Order: sequence, then structure tokens, then C-alpha cells
Amino acid sequence: MKTIINTEQAPAPIGPYNQAILAGNMLFVSGQIALDAVSGSLVLDNIEVETHQVMKNIQAILTKAGLGFSDVVKTSIFLSDMGTFAKVNEIYGSYFTSDYPARETVQVSVLPKNVNIEISVIAYKG
Repeated sequence: MKTIINTEQAPAPIGPYNQAILAGNMLFVSGQIALDAVSGSLVLDNIEVETHQVMKNIQAILTKAGLGFSDVVKTSIFLSDMGTFAKVNEIYGSYFTSDYPARETVQVSVLPKNVNIEISVIAYKG
């Protein structure tokens, strides 16, 4: 069974996709960028603020699905500059308490709306 997950606590999709899909016990969260859900504005003050906004958006979607960061089993991080990795990694890590998920981090040439970071996650609803 497939269930569409959307919440007003995270930014609305900017294309033909949903915030997340629950397929069986697996939640697939679309890539999140630093869009503020209330204002619809990009939060690009610096990489630290941008990363926190991305993680807050992911958290809102996980919460809507009845899950949390402890349920995340896989993440994908896309950066416009690998030089920001240490700062991103520190902030990203602060959202997990233990049993970190599998992950890849890659540098890409351009991200949607010219942001500096995008993160997608897969979570398991056990």
C-alpha cells in the first residue's frame, strides 16, 4: 500500500512530486532544501542556518508520518561546495542520537533554486 504524506509544516513541493511516500513500512522523503514553510522564502543566511532549515523540514515530514530521526535508515546529502562538509556534518549529526543511518554525500554543480544543500531520507516504520 502507498500513502502520500504532505504537511503544511514543511514547504510545499515545487514540482510534480509529494513531500514523502509511505510504501509499506518504508517512508521515502523527497529532497528538502532550505525553504521556510510559512513564508515560502529561501533561508540562505549561511550554510549552518541553511542546513538547520533543511533538517527542520525533514523533521516536519517525519513527524507527520509518525516517525523521527531515529527511524531514518538512509540519507543522501547533495552539496554545491564540498568545502562546507564539516559544518554540514556537525549540524546534520546533531539531529541523530545514535544508530546513525547509512549515507552518501556528494558535490553537485547546481541544486534547485541555486541552494547550497539538499537532503533526502528514507525511514523505516517498524
